[in-house]
Amino acid sequence: MLCNYSSKQNNQNSELKKKASFRDFPATYWVVIVFEFFERGAYYGVMSILSVYLTDMLGFSKTEVGTIKSTIQPLLYFLPILSGAIADRLGYRKTLMVAFTLLGIGYYLTAQVTDYLAVFVFLIIMAFGAGTFKPIISGTIAKVTDETNSGLGFGIFYWSINLGAFIFPLVVVPWLKSMDWSYVLIMAAIITSLMLIPTLFLYKGPEREKIDDSQNSIFAIFSDIGKKIGLVFMDWRFMLFIFIYSWFWILYFQMFDSVLWYVQQFVDASALNNFVFSVTGLDWKFDVEHVTVVNAFTIIVLQLFVSSIVKNTKALPTLIVGISMGTIGMAILAFSNNIWVFLAGIILFSIGEMTAHPKYISYLGLIAPKDKKATYMGFGFLYGFFGSFVGGYLGAWLYVKLVDNPMIAFVRNSVPDAIISDDIKISDAIKIAEGAGITKEQVATHAHTAELWLLFSGIGVFCIVGLLLYQKFIGARESSNF
Repeated sequence: MLCNYSSKQNNQNSELKKKASFRDFPATYWVVIVFEFFERGAYYGVMSILSVYLTDMLGFSKTEVGTIKSTIQPLLYFLPILSGAIADRLGYRKTLMVAFTLLGIGYYLTAQVTDYLAVFVFLIIMAFGAGTFKPIISGTIAKVTDETNSGLGFGIFYWSINLGAFIFPLVVVPWLKSMDWSYVLIMAAIITSLMLIPTLFLYKGPEREKIDDSQNSIFAIFSDIGKKIGLVFMDWRFMLFIFIYSWFWILYFQMFDSVLWYVQQFVDASALNNFVFSVTGLDWKFDVEHVTVVNAFTIIVLQLFVSSIVKNTKALPTLIVGISMGTIGMAILAFSNNIWVFLAGIILFSIGEMTAHPKYISYLGLIAPKDKKATYMGFGFLYGFFGSFVGGYLGAWLYVKLVDNPMIAFVRNSVPDAIISDDIKISDAIKIAEGAGITKEQVATHAHTAELWLLFSGIGVFCIVGLLLYQKFIGARESSNF
């Protein structure tokens, strides 16, 4: 009987999978997929160069940039708690209109100013828009799909994210940069603003939840959110697991900060450029924005393959394997600034990321209380809040301490007659050195880049040890799925 029952279940599951096709999705689903592609393309297009734009084009210090990134990125991960609840009460279309308006304004005004405080404020406006946008799309997909097509629906959704992160930095950003770096921000402003048109005329949001008027006020919404936050944050075991996992994401967020500065300053991509030219005949140049391209392309090509390998593996061991691969990928950067070594490190890190993260979500579901899973899972994104908050500050601080400062000290000692202030930028220090007959390569030999990447790799090891200790002493050991 058990065999017959299992056979029937397998047949039913097969029928459900066969029923899932592109034609199953309503028009609203494809509208939000278009939204996701263009919004994420605009966002990752900007983020692929933002840290370098702020230091090289606007003249901000790396620590100032670290402060900006440690503010705007955590907002993207925390705001969905608020905006998702508001959208459920006030309507998805209205909330989406607000999101695209804030995004357009934030991107455009950032491109128009050079003052640090103004840039900071306008990027925060952009972050509010992005944080408001995020839950609307996933919420819409969840409400317009069912058990027969939700797997395919969310698969297309995640694919569209990486497609946007791949195409825009690969094609659009280099073209705009060749004219003016600020055009990348203007492009993002135009694209997100244009999304208001299909929002008005094509998007049909899900029906709002039927809630008593007394529960529909802003006060009631925030009161309910506050209760949920208090409930989850008081569960120290749940929060501790998220906090430990977030240390891995400190490494991830370096891809948009310290890794970009490193590529610009130390990685000679001529071998890759020559290879591409010999194969395609294109005069293509690898630059900072292509770090995002490598990450997104790796996920697009290998995600289905990796997912098929780990789909039946236990959550925690697979999570640790993924983090280990990511940690090794970061450590590889310490061995050489050769472009092929660099690419190998980024690709391995990306494979580790796509291996670990789905199992993180799975493990999170296992340790969440059974009667409160929906509430708890909504806070699973806090890994990004913690990781980006620490990663922005820490990455900038370590880069200045281990890379810029030793090079500046060398120039100061080598050119004693030069007036070198304590807050001089590394680019200006190198110009002084070159004026004294010292090459950029000679200055670069005094940077402790290997130590930088090994320190970040140590954070990955710390995360792995933390997860092992968590499972041994705290985790819900009664589940064999861990």
